[in-house]
Amino acid sequence: MGTPELTTVHLAGSVDRPLLVVGPSLGTSVERLWGGVATLLADDLHVVGWELPGHGGSPLGEPFTIAELAGGVRAAVDRVLVRRGEPDGRFAYAGDSVGGAVGLQLVLDHADRIDRAVLVATGARIGDADLWRDRAALVRGSGTTVLLDTAPQRWWAPGFAEREPGVATALLDDLCAVDDEGYAQVCDALGDLDLRDRLREVRRPLLAVAGSADRATPVASLREIADGVPGARLVELDGVAHLPPVEAPRATASLVRDFLADASARRAAGMANRRAVLGDAHVDRAIAATSSLTADFQDLITRYAWGEIWDRPGLSRRDRSIAVLTALVAGRHFEELEFHLRAALRNGLTRDEIVEVLLQAAIYVGVPAANTAFGVAARVLETEV
Repeated sequence: MGTPELTTVHLAGSVDRPLLVVGPSLGTSVERLWGGVATLLADDLHVVGWELPGHGGSPLGEPFTIAELAGGVRAAVDRVLVRRGEPDGRFAYAGDSVGGAVGLQLVLDHADRIDRAVLVATGARIGDADLWRDRAALVRGSGTTVLLDTAPQRWWAPGFAEREPGVATALLDDLCAVDDEGYAQVCDALGDLDLRDRLREVRRPLLAVAGSADRATPVASLREIADGVPGARLVELDGVAHLPPVEAPRATASLVRDFLADASARRAAGMANRRAVLGDAHVDRAIAATSSLTADFQDLITRYAWGEIWDRPGLSRRDRSIAVLTALVAGRHFEELEFHLRAALRNGLTRDEIVEVLLQAAIYVGVPAANTAFGVAARVLETEV
């Protein structure tokens, strides 16, 4: 067993856009599977795919587990990020079938590099060990061409091949081109996959996308993920089976775009609010001090404290500063009181109004806490007012 070396493919978009990494289904090339979706996302994202071992030009190596395959994806994406000038950067992910299972493994084992993930037509457990053992033996003995009669029923809903004969034929041609041992190795890895007991560990935003006509990974498989992962969401596509990126490229692209844009917009709004309230110098120092240990926390407060709460229209910024000052005194968080006093001045509170807030806190919070707060305020107001 070992971490496979994987080939990456530029699918669409320019490197100045946020990075989306997409993963393939067993027996497909990532370019064929995700190419149409990538084209639709090109204005918003830099879309890069990875190929399974023995598929689409990826070299064949030693057998691997799904966890090792996820490690190979991480290593391959790290090389892409270096070329983008972002050696410690983060990326969004979308994957179909085994590509989706790899996405689930990534958010569990490599969460420090993943923003959020879209898992399509997949499962925390796909089939059972006997199914994959039999499939691997069949392909090792007779080659992938033996699957041509059954693949269409697994891959797409009735009527797709008639609507898109060229796409259907190309997908089956790609299946025939897959290295037999590469296909079998993926089967072996899927036979050992079972992440059901780890779903509660996921701490990344996650969207599960199911096809209503999917027999390989039915809706229940995606619902299990959505129910098990805190905060995850399930979307079901009608009349679609196991390959939504080619069966319903516009719907798939729209789901991916909207899911990723939500985070990007909130992060952008949060950073704008954070700089407006705390000042560029303070935010620049916080960003410069960010490490792999604190990166998730910095992202969290930017998106939710500053992009959600501070962006709500119900209170003005000066009113929110009053609430924050009171809460910091009550919690005795004097190390943060100092920069929020400066923020209060920036948000329009006067020196006299800050004094009134602290006097109010003295009655309703406590004199000892207010006494310390006045000491902090004296240092700030003497230099800032």
